[in-house]
Formats: sequence, structure tokens, C-alpha cells
Amino acid sequence: MRCLVVKAHPLSESLCALLTERAITGLRTAGHAVELEDLYAEGFDASLMAEERRSYYGKAYVTGEVQVQVERLLAAEAIVLVFPTWWFSFPAILKGWFDRVWAPGVAYDHSEGFGPIRPRLNNLRHMLVVTTLGSPWWVDRFLLRQPVKRILKTAIIGTCAPNCRVRILSLYKSEHLTPARVTRFSEKIARTLAQWE
Repeated sequence: MRCLVVKAHPLSESLCALLTERAITGLRTAGHAVELEDLYAEGFDASLMAEERRSYYGKAYVTGEVQVQVERLLAAEAIVLVFPTWWFSFPAILKGWFDRVWAPGVAYDHSEGFGPIRPRLNNLRHMLVVTTLGSPWWVDRFLLRQPVKRILKTAIIGTCAPNCRVRILSLYKSEHLTPARVTRFSEKIARTLAQWE
């Protein structure tokens, strides 16, 4: 498959950088074609531009500055997102990627009267979300009710790519890791990617 790996962390020596490399290795080992989109390294601007917002309800969305990212998204049959969960949400740069790239005419179409949107990413088959959190698992699951998972599965993938299978791997208490825990988590990433067909 054509796989897009999207990394959203500003530090090249971060745990997310290591997990990105593990995901890329797993995909290539399984024979998939991989394209990396490193949002910070590429200088991606998270801010939705005025002309982009004006075009949301126009005849055609103005892709201009994000045309390359749009083409990568449309070509992808599978996506791996690697990012830290900050304040129980996406990093701003990743939220901006969704705002600017998963746009009308790209990821979905508006319906008449602005009812439910119509999906366009019908070729997207798999998404693996790899995220790190400083909190323990029970805070994310029981106190916050997994906001990242709910937003991704229901609001974004559920509406734009309903045929896509989403799997989320969360590494909790990431400030207190041992090499053994990182290895086990990396192996879980590899096992998950090995199941993609």
C-alpha cells in the first residue's frame, strides 16, 4: 500500500521521532511504500489562512500553500500518525494539518443545506495512531473519556473515510519509561503494521 507517515513533534531526538522510525521500518519490512510528512521539519504552518477559510463554502477550496500535503493525503491508502498528546489533544501543528488539508473538496464534500458531510477519502483503508501521554491510562480513559480517540474515530475518520480501520496505540506515563517498555511498545507497532494488507 501507499502509506503516509505524519510526524508531529518539534524535537528530532524525541520519543516520537524514535517511534516514527520504528513505524517506517515496520511498513517497509512489510513491503509498503512510505512517504514521511514531518510537519515541524517541513515548517508546516498550522494557521488556517483567510483565503482558505473563505473558500470552505465556495465552489472550490483554495489548496495553494497546502497542495503538496493534499496530494499526499489523496494518494494514501494508509496513514500512520505519530504525535504526543498534549493537554489531552493534538499538538497545534497536527490540528492545523487537519484544518488545512482535510478540507472540503479534499476529504469531504458539503451536502445541500449544510447537512451531514459526504466522505471523499474512500481509498483510505487503515490508520494507525501512535501517541505518547504523560498521564496514566486511567486518567485518559475514565476521567477524560479518551478525547483524541473520540475525535479521530467519530468526527474525522468516521465522516471523511468511513471505510478506514483505525487503531490507536497509546504509550502512557511516557516521562517514566524504561528501555524495556519502549521496546515492547515498538514491537506492538510492528505487529500492528504487519497485519495491514
